[in-house]
Amino acid sequence: MSGHGAAQMMTATRSSPLTGLAEVPGDKSISHRALIFGAMAVGETTITGLLEGQDVLDTAAAMRAFGAEVARHGAGMWSVHGVGVGGFREPENVIDFGNSGTGVRLIMGCMATTAMTATFTGDASLRKRPMGRVTDPLSLFGTQAYGRKGGRLPMTVVGAANPVPVRYALPVASAQVKSAVLLAGLNAPGQTVVIEREATRDHSERMLLGFGAELVVEKTAEGNVITLTGRPELRPQTVAVPRDPSSAAFPVCAALIVEGSDIFVPGVSQNLTRNGIYITLVEMGADITFENPREEGGEPVADLRVRFSDLQGVEVPPERAPSMIDEYPILSVVAANATGKTVMRGVKELRVKELDRIDAMARGLEACGVRIEEDEDTLIVHGMGPGAVPGGATCATHLDHRIAMSFLVAGMASQKPITVDDASPILTSFPLFEGLMTGLGATLTKG
Repeated sequence: MSGHGAAQMMTATRSSPLTGLAEVPGDKSISHRALIFGAMAVGETTITGLLEGQDVLDTAAAMRAFGAEVARHGAGMWSVHGVGVGGFREPENVIDFGNSGTGVRLIMGCMATTAMTATFTGDASLRKRPMGRVTDPLSLFGTQAYGRKGGRLPMTVVGAANPVPVRYALPVASAQVKSAVLLAGLNAPGQTVVIEREATRDHSERMLLGFGAELVVEKTAEGNVITLTGRPELRPQTVAVPRDPSSAAFPVCAALIVEGSDIFVPGVSQNLTRNGIYITLVEMGADITFENPREEGGEPVADLRVRFSDLQGVEVPPERAPSMIDEYPILSVVAANATGKTVMRGVKELRVKELDRIDAMARGLEACGVRIEEDEDTLIVHGMGPGAVPGGATCATHLDHRIAMSFLVAGMASQKPITVDDASPILTSFPLFEGLMTGLGATLTKG
Protein backbone atom coordinates (compact mmCIF):
# COMPACT_ATOMS: atom_id res chain seq x y z
CA MET A 1 0.00 0.00 0.00
CA SER A 2 1.39 3.40 -0.88
CA GLY A 3 2.36 5.51 2.05
CA HIS A 4 2.84 2.44 4.30
CA GLY A 5 6.52 1.75 3.60
CA ALA A 6 9.76 3.05 2.14
CA ALA A 7 9.72 4.49 -1.38
CA GLN A 8 10.84 2.03 -4.06
CA MET A 9 12.50 3.58 -7.11
CA MET A 10 12.13 1.70 -10.38
CA THR A 11 13.66 2.26 -13.83
CA ALA A 12 12.39 1.23 -17.25
CA THR A 13 14.92 0.81 -20.07
CA ARG A 14 14.22 0.82 -23.80
CA SER A 15 12.70 -2.56 -24.53
CA SER A 16 13.07 -5.23 -27.14
CA PRO A 17 9.73 -6.23 -28.75
CA LEU A 18 7.05 -7.18 -26.22
CA THR A 19 5.49 -10.54 -27.03
CA GLY A 20 3.27 -13.14 -25.43
CA LEU A 21 0.21 -13.45 -23.22
CA ALA A 22 -0.76 -10.59 -20.89
CA GLU A 23 -3.26 -11.84 -18.30
CA VAL A 24 -4.22 -8.67 -16.46
CA PRO A 25 -5.97 -8.79 -13.07
CA GLY A 26 -9.68 -8.51 -12.35
CA ASP A 27 -11.50 -5.22 -12.72
CA LYS A 28 -10.95 -3.02 -9.68
CA SER A 29 -14.29 -1.19 -9.86
CA ILE A 30 -16.25 -4.44 -10.06
CA SER A 31 -14.11 -6.09 -7.36
CA HIS A 32 -14.92 -3.28 -4.89
CA ARG A 33 -18.61 -3.52 -5.68
CA ALA A 34 -18.76 -7.32 -5.51
CA LEU A 35 -17.50 -7.20 -1.92
CA ILE A 36 -19.80 -4.33 -0.96
CA PHE A 37 -23.00 -5.70 -2.49
CA GLY A 38 -22.19 -9.14 -1.16
CA ALA A 39 -21.98 -7.62 2.34
CA MET A 40 -25.38 -5.96 1.87
CA ALA A 41 -27.08 -9.14 0.61
CA VAL A 42 -28.64 -11.82 2.82
CA GLY A 43 -26.62 -15.02 2.48
CA GLU A 44 -23.35 -16.00 0.83
CA THR A 45 -21.99 -14.40 -2.34
CA THR A 46 -19.10 -16.12 -4.13
CA ILE A 47 -16.60 -14.16 -6.22
CA THR A 48 -14.05 -15.37 -8.77
CA GLY A 49 -11.37 -13.26 -10.44
CA LEU A 50 -11.31 -10.70 -7.60
CA LEU A 51 -8.46 -8.20 -7.90
CA GLU A 52 -6.20 -8.75 -4.90
CA GLY A 53 -4.58 -5.31 -4.97
CA GLN A 54 -4.33 -3.37 -1.73
CA ASP A 55 -7.26 -1.06 -2.55
CA VAL A 56 -9.63 -4.01 -2.83
CA LEU A 57 -8.14 -5.77 0.20
CA ASP A 58 -8.87 -2.61 2.20
CA THR A 59 -12.50 -2.77 1.08
CA ALA A 60 -12.66 -6.43 2.19
CA ALA A 61 -11.30 -5.44 5.60
CA ALA A 62 -13.88 -2.64 5.85
CA MET A 63 -16.73 -5.04 5.13
CA ARG A 64 -15.47 -7.26 7.95
CA ALA A 65 -15.39 -4.24 10.24
CA PHE A 66 -19.06 -3.59 9.43
CA GLY A 67 -20.00 -7.18 10.35
CA ALA A 68 -19.87 -9.21 7.12
CA GLU A 69 -17.94 -12.48 6.96
CA VAL A 70 -15.35 -12.19 4.19
CA ALA A 71 -13.05 -15.10 3.36
CA ARG A 72 -10.39 -15.90 0.74
CA HIS A 73 -10.40 -19.45 -0.63
CA GLY A 74 -7.65 -19.22 -3.26
CA ALA A 75 -6.25 -16.85 -5.88
CA GLY A 76 -9.10 -14.49 -6.76
CA MET A 77 -11.67 -16.78 -5.09
CA TRP A 78 -13.59 -15.15 -2.23
CA SER A 79 -16.87 -15.46 -0.37
CA VAL A 80 -18.92 -12.83 1.46
CA HIS A 81 -21.65 -13.76 3.94
CA GLY A 82 -23.75 -10.61 4.00
CA VAL A 83 -25.78 -8.97 6.75
CA GLY A 84 -28.51 -7.43 4.59
CA VAL A 85 -29.44 -3.84 3.78
CA GLY A 86 -29.38 -1.84 7.03
CA GLY A 87 -27.69 -4.73 8.87
CA PHE A 88 -24.22 -3.24 9.34
CA ARG A 89 -22.82 -3.10 12.87
CA GLU A 90 -20.83 -0.14 14.13
CA PRO A 91 -17.06 -0.60 13.57
CA GLU A 92 -14.92 -0.83 16.70
CA ASN A 93 -11.92 1.00 15.20
CA VAL A 94 -10.99 3.65 12.65
CA ILE A 95 -11.15 2.21 9.11
CA ASP A 96 -8.02 2.82 7.02
CA PHE A 97 -8.61 2.81 3.25
CA GLY A 98 -5.00 3.35 2.26
CA ASN A 99 -5.07 4.92 -1.21
CA SER A 100 -8.60 3.88 -2.21
CA GLY A 101 -10.89 6.79 -3.01
CA THR A 102 -13.44 4.38 -4.49
CA GLY A 103 -13.54 2.25 -1.35
CA VAL A 104 -13.94 5.08 1.14
CA ARG A 105 -16.54 7.00 -0.87
CA LEU A 106 -18.72 3.99 -1.66
CA ILE A 107 -18.63 2.71 1.90
CA MET A 108 -19.53 6.13 3.26
CA GLY A 109 -22.65 5.73 1.12
CA CYS A 110 -23.26 2.19 2.45
CA MET A 111 -23.48 3.30 6.08
CA ALA A 112 -24.91 6.79 5.55
CA THR A 113 -28.52 5.74 6.15
CA THR A 114 -27.92 3.41 9.11
CA ALA A 115 -27.89 4.78 12.67
CA MET A 116 -24.20 4.33 13.47
CA THR A 117 -20.93 6.23 13.56
CA ALA A 118 -17.74 5.34 11.68
CA THR A 119 -14.41 7.09 11.28
CA PHE A 120 -12.41 6.85 8.04
CA THR A 121 -8.80 7.67 7.19
CA GLY A 122 -6.25 6.83 4.51
CA ASP A 123 -2.68 7.32 3.39
CA ALA A 124 -1.03 10.69 2.77
CA SER A 125 -2.41 10.87 -0.76
CA LEU A 126 -5.99 9.97 0.15
CA ARG A 127 -6.03 12.42 3.06
CA LYS A 128 -5.47 15.23 0.56
CA ARG A 129 -8.54 14.35 -1.51
CA PRO A 130 -11.82 16.20 -0.91
CA MET A 131 -14.75 14.15 0.35
CA GLY A 132 -17.34 16.93 0.16
CA ARG A 133 -18.52 15.79 -3.26
CA VAL A 134 -19.85 12.67 -1.47
CA THR A 135 -20.72 13.96 1.99
CA ASP A 136 -22.73 16.90 0.60
CA PRO A 137 -25.32 14.71 -1.18
CA LEU A 138 -25.29 12.22 1.70
CA SER A 139 -26.28 15.05 4.05
CA LEU A 140 -29.57 15.27 2.13
CA PHE A 141 -30.48 11.86 3.59
CA GLY A 142 -29.83 13.24 7.11
CA THR A 143 -26.21 12.06 7.39
CA GLN A 144 -23.61 14.17 9.21
CA ALA A 145 -19.89 14.25 8.48
CA TYR A 146 -17.05 15.84 10.45
CA GLY A 147 -13.65 16.03 8.79
CA ARG A 148 -10.55 18.16 8.44
CA LYS A 149 -10.58 21.55 6.74
CA GLY A 150 -11.79 21.27 3.16
CA GLY A 151 -13.79 18.11 3.90
CA ARG A 152 -10.73 15.87 4.08
CA LEU A 153 -9.87 12.70 5.96
CA PRO A 154 -9.73 11.66 8.75
CA MET A 155 -13.51 12.00 8.82
CA THR A 156 -16.25 10.77 11.13
CA VAL A 157 -19.61 10.00 9.52
CA VAL A 158 -22.82 9.76 11.57
CA GLY A 159 -25.48 7.78 9.74
CA ALA A 160 -29.05 9.07 9.53
CA ALA A 161 -31.36 7.45 12.09
CA ASN A 162 -34.45 8.43 10.08
CA PRO A 163 -33.26 8.76 6.48
CA VAL A 164 -35.38 10.32 3.76
CA PRO A 165 -35.22 9.52 0.03
CA VAL A 166 -33.28 11.95 -2.12
CA ARG A 167 -33.43 13.36 -5.65
CA TYR A 168 -29.95 14.44 -6.66
CA ALA A 169 -28.50 15.80 -9.90
CA LEU A 170 -24.76 15.14 -10.15
CA PRO A 171 -22.89 18.46 -10.55
CA VAL A 172 -19.93 16.61 -12.14
CA ALA A 173 -19.66 13.29 -13.93
CA SER A 174 -18.60 10.91 -11.15
CA ALA A 175 -19.38 7.21 -10.82
CA GLN A 176 -18.15 7.31 -7.22
CA VAL A 177 -20.64 10.00 -6.20
CA LYS A 178 -23.47 8.35 -8.13
CA SER A 179 -22.74 5.01 -6.51
CA ALA A 180 -22.47 6.48 -3.00
CA VAL A 181 -25.90 8.08 -3.33
CA LEU A 182 -27.46 4.88 -4.70
CA LEU A 183 -25.91 2.83 -1.88
CA ALA A 184 -27.30 5.26 0.67
CA GLY A 185 -30.68 5.04 -1.04
CA LEU A 186 -30.79 1.29 -0.44
CA ASN A 187 -31.66 1.85 3.23
CA ALA A 188 -33.89 4.88 2.73
CA PRO A 189 -37.67 4.51 2.34
CA GLY A 190 -39.32 5.29 -0.98
CA GLN A 191 -37.45 6.12 -4.16
CA THR A 192 -34.03 7.73 -4.44
CA VAL A 193 -33.32 9.37 -7.79
CA VAL A 194 -29.93 10.23 -9.27
CA ILE A 195 -29.63 12.31 -12.44
CA GLU A 196 -26.43 12.34 -14.46
CA ARG A 197 -26.03 14.65 -17.44
CA GLU A 198 -23.05 12.65 -18.72
CA ALA A 199 -23.00 8.86 -18.53
CA THR A 200 -20.40 7.41 -16.16
CA ARG A 201 -19.36 3.80 -15.57
CA ASP A 202 -22.49 1.81 -14.79
CA HIS A 203 -21.14 -1.10 -12.76
CA SER A 204 -23.23 -0.17 -9.71
CA GLU A 205 -26.47 -0.16 -11.68
CA ARG A 206 -25.66 -3.49 -13.34
CA MET A 207 -24.73 -5.10 -10.04
CA LEU A 208 -27.72 -3.67 -8.14
CA LEU A 209 -30.02 -5.27 -10.71
CA GLY A 210 -28.08 -8.53 -10.49
CA PHE A 211 -28.47 -8.62 -6.70
CA GLY A 212 -32.22 -8.06 -6.99
CA ALA A 213 -32.70 -4.34 -6.38
CA GLU A 214 -35.58 -2.51 -8.04
CA LEU A 215 -33.83 0.01 -10.27
CA VAL A 216 -34.88 1.79 -13.46
CA VAL A 217 -32.67 3.87 -15.78
CA GLU A 218 -34.40 6.28 -18.17
CA LYS A 219 -32.74 8.42 -20.81
CA THR A 220 -34.33 11.87 -20.79
CA ALA A 221 -33.56 15.39 -21.98
CA GLU A 222 -31.77 16.07 -18.68
CA GLY A 223 -29.64 12.91 -18.98
CA ASN A 224 -29.82 9.48 -17.35
CA VAL A 225 -32.43 9.37 -14.59
CA ILE A 226 -31.77 6.46 -12.22
CA THR A 227 -34.57 5.54 -9.83
CA LEU A 228 -33.89 3.12 -6.97
CA THR A 229 -36.59 1.75 -4.66
CA GLY A 230 -35.26 1.56 -1.11
CA ARG A 231 -35.10 -1.28 1.40
CA PRO A 232 -34.96 -4.32 -0.88
CA GLU A 233 -33.68 -7.68 0.28
CA LEU A 234 -30.64 -8.19 -1.87
CA ARG A 235 -30.02 -11.78 -2.99
CA PRO A 236 -26.51 -13.30 -2.87
CA GLN A 237 -24.88 -13.92 -6.23
CA THR A 238 -22.01 -15.67 -7.96
CA VAL A 239 -19.87 -12.88 -9.42
CA ALA A 240 -17.23 -13.53 -12.10
CA VAL A 241 -15.06 -10.42 -12.24
CA PRO A 242 -13.87 -9.59 -15.80
CA ARG A 243 -10.34 -8.33 -16.42
CA ASP A 244 -9.76 -4.64 -15.77
CA PRO A 245 -9.70 -2.44 -18.92
CA SER A 246 -7.76 0.24 -17.02
CA SER A 247 -5.02 -2.23 -16.04
CA ALA A 248 -5.04 -3.73 -19.55
CA ALA A 249 -4.34 -0.29 -20.98
CA PHE A 250 -0.74 -0.42 -19.71
CA PRO A 251 0.47 -3.53 -21.58
CA VAL A 252 -1.72 -2.57 -24.56
CA CYS A 253 -0.19 0.90 -24.80
CA ALA A 254 3.32 -0.45 -24.20
CA ALA A 255 2.91 -2.86 -27.11
CA LEU A 256 1.68 -0.06 -29.36
CA ILE A 257 4.80 2.09 -28.78
CA VAL A 258 7.57 -0.56 -28.47
CA GLU A 259 8.67 -1.44 -32.00
CA GLY A 260 8.02 -5.04 -33.10
CA SER A 261 5.62 -5.87 -30.27
CA ASP A 262 2.76 -8.36 -30.61
CA ILE A 263 0.77 -9.36 -27.50
CA PHE A 264 -2.53 -11.07 -26.64
CA VAL A 265 -4.69 -9.78 -23.74
CA PRO A 266 -7.62 -12.11 -22.96
CA GLY A 267 -10.99 -11.39 -21.36
CA VAL A 268 -10.87 -7.59 -21.06
CA SER A 269 -14.07 -5.75 -20.10
CA GLN A 270 -15.56 -3.78 -22.99
CA ASN A 271 -18.20 -1.97 -20.95
CA LEU A 272 -19.27 1.05 -23.00
CA THR A 273 -18.75 3.33 -20.00
CA ARG A 274 -15.09 2.18 -19.72
CA ASN A 275 -13.80 1.74 -23.30
CA GLY A 276 -12.96 5.33 -24.28
CA ILE A 277 -9.21 4.61 -24.28
CA TYR A 278 -9.63 1.81 -26.83
CA ILE A 279 -11.83 3.96 -29.10
CA THR A 280 -9.17 6.68 -28.96
CA LEU A 281 -6.27 4.32 -29.65
CA VAL A 282 -8.04 2.92 -32.73
CA GLU A 283 -8.65 6.49 -33.94
CA MET A 284 -4.89 7.07 -33.61
CA GLY A 285 -4.24 4.10 -35.89
CA ALA A 286 -3.64 1.40 -33.30
CA ASP A 287 -3.49 -2.18 -34.59
CA ILE A 288 -5.91 -3.74 -32.07
CA THR A 289 -8.31 -6.53 -32.94
CA PHE A 290 -11.19 -7.41 -30.61
CA GLU A 291 -11.71 -11.15 -30.74
CA ASN A 292 -14.32 -13.52 -29.30
CA PRO A 293 -16.74 -10.91 -27.90
CA ARG A 294 -18.89 -12.38 -25.13
CA GLU A 295 -20.47 -11.67 -21.75
CA GLU A 296 -18.94 -12.61 -18.38
CA GLY A 297 -20.42 -11.67 -15.01
CA GLY A 298 -22.97 -9.41 -16.68
CA GLU A 299 -20.24 -7.41 -18.46
CA PRO A 300 -19.24 -7.48 -22.15
CA VAL A 301 -15.66 -8.73 -22.67
CA ALA A 302 -13.31 -9.48 -25.58
CA ASP A 303 -9.80 -10.79 -26.22
CA LEU A 304 -7.38 -8.17 -27.56
CA ARG A 305 -4.59 -8.76 -30.09
CA VAL A 306 -2.24 -5.75 -30.06
CA ARG A 307 0.69 -4.96 -32.36
CA PHE A 308 3.16 -2.07 -32.58
CA SER A 309 1.64 0.78 -34.59
CA ASP A 310 2.66 4.02 -36.29
CA LEU A 311 0.26 6.31 -34.43
CA GLN A 312 -1.07 9.76 -35.30
CA GLY A 313 -2.15 12.51 -32.94
CA VAL A 314 -5.90 13.08 -32.57
CA GLU A 315 -8.33 15.35 -30.75
CA VAL A 316 -10.14 13.57 -27.91
CA PRO A 317 -13.60 15.10 -27.39
CA PRO A 318 -14.63 16.19 -23.89
CA GLU A 319 -17.73 13.99 -23.89
CA ARG A 320 -15.46 10.92 -23.96
CA ALA A 321 -13.78 11.85 -20.67
CA PRO A 322 -16.08 9.89 -18.30
CA SER A 323 -15.39 6.64 -20.17
CA MET A 324 -11.59 6.98 -19.91
CA ILE A 325 -10.98 9.27 -16.95
CA ASP A 326 -8.29 6.99 -15.48
CA GLU A 327 -6.51 6.41 -18.79
CA TYR A 328 -5.41 9.94 -19.70
CA PRO A 329 -1.98 9.49 -18.03
CA ILE A 330 -1.11 6.46 -20.18
CA LEU A 331 -2.72 8.07 -23.23
CA SER A 332 -0.40 11.06 -22.81
CA VAL A 333 2.56 8.65 -23.02
CA VAL A 334 1.16 7.13 -26.22
CA ALA A 335 0.58 10.65 -27.57
CA ALA A 336 4.24 11.53 -26.94
CA ASN A 337 5.21 8.60 -29.19
CA ALA A 338 2.70 9.50 -31.93
CA THR A 339 3.24 11.85 -34.86
CA GLY A 340 1.57 15.23 -34.48
CA LYS A 341 -0.25 16.70 -31.51
CA THR A 342 -2.92 15.04 -29.40
CA VAL A 343 -5.46 17.35 -27.77
CA MET A 344 -7.30 15.98 -24.71
CA ARG A 345 -10.26 18.12 -23.69
CA GLY A 346 -12.58 17.76 -20.71
CA VAL A 347 -9.88 16.49 -18.33
CA LYS A 348 -10.41 18.83 -15.35
CA GLU A 349 -11.65 15.87 -13.25
CA LEU A 350 -8.09 14.54 -13.26
CA ARG A 351 -7.00 17.54 -11.23
CA VAL A 352 -8.92 16.21 -8.21
CA LYS A 353 -8.02 12.53 -8.48
CA GLU A 354 -5.32 11.06 -6.22
CA LEU A 355 -3.47 14.23 -7.14
CA ASP A 356 -3.48 16.70 -10.05
CA ARG A 357 -2.71 14.01 -12.63
CA ILE A 358 -2.59 16.54 -15.48
CA ASP A 359 0.16 18.51 -13.76
CA ALA A 360 2.06 15.36 -12.77
CA MET A 361 2.08 13.97 -16.31
CA ALA A 362 2.85 17.34 -17.87
CA ARG A 363 5.87 17.97 -15.63
CA GLY A 364 7.20 14.43 -16.05
CA LEU A 365 6.84 14.42 -19.83
CA GLU A 366 8.51 17.83 -20.06
CA ALA A 367 11.42 16.44 -18.02
CA CYS A 368 11.64 13.65 -20.61
CA GLY A 369 11.89 16.17 -23.47
CA VAL A 370 8.24 16.30 -24.63
CA ARG A 371 6.54 19.60 -25.42
CA ILE A 372 3.32 20.10 -23.43
CA GLU A 373 0.56 22.70 -23.34
CA GLU A 374 -2.20 22.75 -20.75
CA ASP A 375 -5.00 24.72 -19.18
CA GLU A 376 -7.53 23.83 -16.48
CA ASP A 377 -9.51 21.49 -18.74
CA THR A 378 -7.13 20.62 -21.60
CA LEU A 379 -3.84 18.77 -22.08
CA ILE A 380 -1.98 18.99 -25.40
CA VAL A 381 0.92 16.63 -26.08
CA HIS A 382 3.16 17.35 -29.08
CA GLY A 383 4.11 13.90 -30.34
CA MET A 384 7.70 13.19 -31.31
CA GLY A 385 7.12 10.04 -33.35
CA PRO A 386 7.87 6.37 -32.62
CA GLY A 387 10.74 5.87 -30.19
CA ALA A 388 11.83 9.52 -30.34
CA VAL A 389 11.12 10.61 -26.73
CA PRO A 390 14.53 11.46 -25.18
CA GLY A 391 13.71 10.24 -21.66
CA GLY A 392 16.54 10.24 -19.13
CA ALA A 393 14.49 11.77 -16.29
CA THR A 394 13.39 10.75 -12.81
CA CYS A 395 9.66 11.40 -12.59
CA ALA A 396 7.65 12.03 -9.42
CA THR A 397 4.69 9.70 -8.89
CA HIS A 398 3.15 11.63 -5.96
CA LEU A 399 2.01 8.26 -4.51
CA ASP A 400 -0.15 7.64 -7.59
CA HIS A 401 -0.17 4.15 -9.12
CA ARG A 402 -1.27 5.24 -12.61
CA ILE A 403 1.40 7.94 -12.83
CA ALA A 404 4.04 5.38 -11.81
CA MET A 405 2.97 2.79 -14.39
CA SER A 406 2.58 5.41 -17.14
CA PHE A 407 6.15 6.68 -16.82
CA LEU A 408 7.51 3.14 -16.65
CA VAL A 409 5.73 2.36 -19.93
CA ALA A 410 7.21 5.57 -21.35
CA GLY A 411 10.67 4.33 -20.43
CA MET A 412 10.14 1.12 -22.43
CA ALA A 413 10.11 3.18 -25.65
CA SER A 414 12.31 6.19 -24.80
CA GLN A 415 15.90 6.71 -25.95
CA LYS A 416 17.24 6.89 -22.39
CA PRO A 417 15.86 5.10 -19.30
CA ILE A 418 13.08 6.70 -17.25
CA THR A 419 12.99 6.29 -13.48
CA VAL A 420 10.03 6.78 -11.14
CA ASP A 421 10.75 7.95 -7.60
CA ASP A 422 8.32 5.46 -6.03
CA ALA A 423 6.78 2.40 -7.68
CA SER A 424 5.23 1.02 -4.47
CA PRO A 425 1.78 2.59 -5.14
CA ILE A 426 1.39 0.13 -8.07
CA LEU A 427 0.51 -2.53 -5.48
CA THR A 428 -2.80 -0.75 -4.82
CA SER A 429 -4.27 -1.66 -8.21
CA PHE A 430 -1.92 -3.87 -10.28
CA PRO A 431 0.32 -5.97 -8.01
CA LEU A 432 1.31 -8.18 -10.96
CA PHE A 433 2.48 -5.25 -13.14
CA GLU A 434 6.23 -5.80 -12.80
CA GLY A 435 6.06 -9.55 -13.37
CA LEU A 436 3.62 -9.29 -16.25
CA MET A 437 5.62 -6.62 -18.10
CA THR A 438 8.99 -8.33 -17.62
CA GLY A 439 7.37 -11.58 -18.76
CA LEU A 440 6.49 -9.84 -22.03
CA GLY A 441 10.09 -8.70 -22.43
CA ALA A 442 10.29 -5.33 -20.66
CA THR A 443 13.37 -4.41 -18.59
CA LEU A 444 12.44 -3.03 -15.17
CA THR A 445 15.01 -2.59 -12.40
CA LYS A 446 14.51 -1.55 -8.77
CA GLY A 447 16.60 0.87 -6.80
